[in-house]
Amino acid sequence: MRVLVFAIYLVYGCFADKQIPKDFILGAGTSAFQIEGGWNEDGKGESIWDTYLHNQNAKENGDVACDSYHFWKEDVENAKALSLDYYRILPNGTINNINQKGIDYYLNIIKALKNAGVEPMITIYHWDMPEYIFKLGGLLNPEFVNYFEDYARLLYQLYGPYVKYWITINEPSLICTNGYEYGIVAPGLKLIGDGIYQCSYILLKSHARAYRIYDKEFKSKYNGQVGIVINFDWAEPTSNHELDIAAQERHIQFNLGWWANPIYLGNWPELMIARIANRSKLEGFQRSRLPEFTQEEIDYINGTHDFFGLNTYSVNQVTYVPDRPIAQPSYLLDQSVNQLKNDSFYYPDGVRTCLNYIYNRYKPQGILITENGKQTQNELNDDERISTIRDYLSRAIDAKEQDKVNVIGYLIWSLMDNFEWGSYEKKFGIIHVDFNNLNRTRTWKKSAFWYQNVISTRILDV
Repeated sequence: MRVLVFAIYLVYGCFADKQIPKDFILGAGTSAFQIEGGWNEDGKGESIWDTYLHNQNAKENGDVACDSYHFWKEDVENAKALSLDYYRILPNGTINNINQKGIDYYLNIIKALKNAGVEPMITIYHWDMPEYIFKLGGLLNPEFVNYFEDYARLLYQLYGPYVKYWITINEPSLICTNGYEYGIVAPGLKLIGDGIYQCSYILLKSHARAYRIYDKEFKSKYNGQVGIVINFDWAEPTSNHELDIAAQERHIQFNLGWWANPIYLGNWPELMIARIANRSKLEGFQRSRLPEFTQEEIDYINGTHDFFGLNTYSVNQVTYVPDRPIAQPSYLLDQSVNQLKNDSFYYPDGVRTCLNYIYNRYKPQGILITENGKQTQNELNDDERISTIRDYLSRAIDAKEQDKVNVIGYLIWSLMDNFEWGSYEKKFGIIHVDFNNLNRTRTWKKSAFWYQNVISTRILDV
């Protein structure tokens, strides 16, 4: 199966221009399903997103998208012209049915990027599971770990000589919450209060397997780095009241700690274990809805990281809400936090706080911001996007230079406008794509020229 991703990122500053460290990565990202199209060409297998959207007769889908399957050379040229350090890519079935045309497609892109002086960064799984694997149980089937091992090993064998950074799984919490709890994205399951945790149990073991395989079989040969990307938006309490501060802690543990604790500390956060076990008992279950790791599993997952991948887009607020009466189990009731997304609350300093928190609590070798960006309605003159990216990038550099947090780099989402999981109306790209044109004409926005200048001068105009 074919898959691809790119990423880029920027930020605002304070009162003077900032020098960007020479070793600080600046790049851009996309994902296969969101840009490629060619959904049924050259032996490509059907993914859960193809099935999900086609079964819904969705008004918009990824059948053509940006048609990068046919215009990938232009996309590589844009990456080269932008002088990107890194371009985030991602290639996805069972090992007995390998599609050589799909392999060649990605190999051509990877080699073209390398020739252009742009390092490819590969994501192994970015939401588009093969439909066949889903029919075998998907992320509710323990065998998924073995399927994922086979797939990861194949990619390491094929592309290992060319790739320095590997991402095992992109945004696992969104896979589980939106795909297995709320049913609003593929595969569209509403297994309220239960499927979400089964999903996370399988994903964490899959990530660990992919990491261990690289570490054991490929690390000495290629010396690449492997990590997972966790999506997490920092949130400030609405007051200094102890109840709001406690709500912030639950927000952190149920969103960040859910994934980071098993990988960096061992086991789920104690707060999650206690709350879910208590509510499960009151709901009449004989055991917690949160699966219990064996000690062997805890030890196997713990330490499976070479860097901390972070997707973050905003800083929000949280406030206390009392525990609801026992009723239908759910992730929201387990967490019991009211998260406020208020457009008037703009607090980019929270990103710096977030980076410090992660670095001090989990002590990763380094933190790589793998997605950050801004959705705007403006087509070419996207000053709002520039301002927001500048703010966030500036805070990331402050965390690195002033707080001594090892922030490795920053990738913008996204290189170009794409299919944002249900709609083409959401514009995150720094390059405009004309979806009404058969050639999907690409046009640089103001933000692309701005970012090109940032990369070439290594100066952030704050």
